[in-house]
Amino acid sequence: MSWNNRGCRSIVWRCVSRLEEKGSDCTSPTVNEEVLQGAVVKAINELLASKDTFLSTLQANIETVLNEEHDKVTDDIDAKLEELQNELLRLANSKTDYEEVAEEIYRLREQKQNALVENAEREGKRQRIAEMTDFLNEQSCELEEYDEQLVRRIIEKVTVHDDKLTIEFKSGVKIDV
Repeated sequence: MSWNNRGCRSIVWRCVSRLEEKGSDCTSPTVNEEVLQGAVVKAINELLASKDTFLSTLQANIETVLNEEHDKVTDDIDAKLEELQNELLRLANSKTDYEEVAEEIYRLREQKQNALVENAEREGKRQRIAEMTDFLNEQSCELEEYDEQLVRRIIEKVTVHDDKLTIEFKSGVKIDV
């Protein structure tokens, strides 16, 4: 929001709940935009100064937690579902109780959906880490000024505390300034 104090205009950031919700108990302070931008530039430069360490950490994350081998293959579930659906039709046509088969179909569908969601989340994390890796490899010098497009590309969020700001990158790395 824009703030006008004795004819001097400055831009400040406030918790959205303080602006939209009457009686909000949010106690986060208002932060001047220049301070916020300076903290973000400082965090990015700290990351660049230790980029070799961060690159090896990001690579380790991919190798241990985000490796594509951890993605759950749903082929077995699909085959079992097809088998059960044929069984369901057979039982329904012979007017036999098919509730147990129907429940197993619902359970497998839910299991497949959960696997697909987990795979998509891992793929999203892999992409964010790849983007951060590209940025660290491309950037050969310190950032001298705030770059809105870069920030949107690599920063997830900034959390305001009483005595510091926590800058969280989309790759999961957090830096306190």
